[in-house]
Amino acid sequence: MKDRRNPDKIIAFVMAGGEGKRLNPLSADRCKPAVPFGARYRIVDFVLSNLINSGISSVYLLVQYKAQELIEHIRKAWVISPLLPSQFVTVVPPEMHKETLQFKGTSDAVYQSLRLIELHQPNIVAVFGADHIYRMDINQMVWFHKEQRADVTIAALPVPLEQASSFGIIDTEADGKVREFQEKPQSPKPMPTDSSRAYASMGNYLFNTEVLVEALREAHRLGETDFGNHVLPRLIASRRLYAYDFSNNEIPGIKPYEEVGYWRDVGTIDAYFDAHKDVLGENPRFDAFNPQWPIYSSNYQGPVAKILGGEIENSLFGAACVIHKNTRLHNCIVRREAVVEEGAELEDCIIMDYVRIGRNARLRRVIVDRHNVIEANVQLGYDRVADAQKYIVTDGGIVVVPMGKINFFARDSRGHGPGYAE
Repeated sequence: MKDRRNPDKIIAFVMAGGEGKRLNPLSADRCKPAVPFGARYRIVDFVLSNLINSGISSVYLLVQYKAQELIEHIRKAWVISPLLPSQFVTVVPPEMHKETLQFKGTSDAVYQSLRLIELHQPNIVAVFGADHIYRMDINQMVWFHKEQRADVTIAALPVPLEQASSFGIIDTEADGKVREFQEKPQSPKPMPTDSSRAYASMGNYLFNTEVLVEALREAHRLGETDFGNHVLPRLIASRRLYAYDFSNNEIPGIKPYEEVGYWRDVGTIDAYFDAHKDVLGENPRFDAFNPQWPIYSSNYQGPVAKILGGEIENSLFGAACVIHKNTRLHNCIVRREAVVEEGAELEDCIIMDYVRIGRNARLRRVIVDRHNVIEANVQLGYDRVADAQKYIVTDGGIVVVPMGKINFFARDSRGHGPGYAE
């Protein structure tokens, strides 16, 4: 595959204001893009890495709901180069003018940033979501957009027809030209080349700049606020809209055992938990190790993990965590500065940063959010009724312990200082 870089001037708006109600309690104190994922990442890192790896380095994050944790992560992890004014990842809140105090929808969020488009005068504007786990070379979508002479291109994921009613579906002609949008239809239109699958919108768009500006101003005049529900369906009649087949996207460094076109919407606790299974194992569906297309995140300066003993199988460990002797961890992800004390047993668990698992505790299918202590001898995941009296238990049986006090650190030797930077 050719390693080309797109010469067009592109700026990106990343929709990072999502409340993510279905991810509660993980999203109770942070927006969905700021929710941790894997042994060191946050959900937002995936879209930002895709943009940067694709050579798109002028990136605005449009934030709204409980954004402080996301803002801190961007400030610490996503400084590119202050010497180059066109290379940045920066946060944009709602304008909070007299007409509105918040973004009313996705298109309204970009409308409130029209001055930024006018400032940069790009050829193409990318509008991407911040809520998904995937790798994507956006240049290939840009090339398709230009080859089709499209005004708007929508990234489309082929999904089995029996699952398509859970998505916004795009009905296209054989060359990808959009004929119709269907919002979670009972009878979804299949792909023109595969009657067993349908095109699901990924919520990632490319716009020719003049088309976007005109469409946003018209939408504002009409009181429309959303791309998927309002702006794009209206544009079908007057503009060239195309669906880009994400399954054709090629990423360098992908291993033969990885799932081609891997993309997950981690919008529920059960989906979030299942996506973590995909990064585990000798041959994971999504291998985080790919130097040719890295996922960037925090520049944490603490030491490496310390494994003192125990029975460990198929698990990932973040920096500076400590696993004591006589522990048992199977199919687990343990993030930064977490401590698992002697005799603890964990199976199918996600242990987030700054968590201490007490001596002889037993956890099975449990997510423990940051800054928590699970006391010695506690059992979670073995008695659903008892667990549900204290914590959220999902339909899939996942126990979720919400975020604890933010001044608790499992390896606390900080004194009055901030400790290691994120």
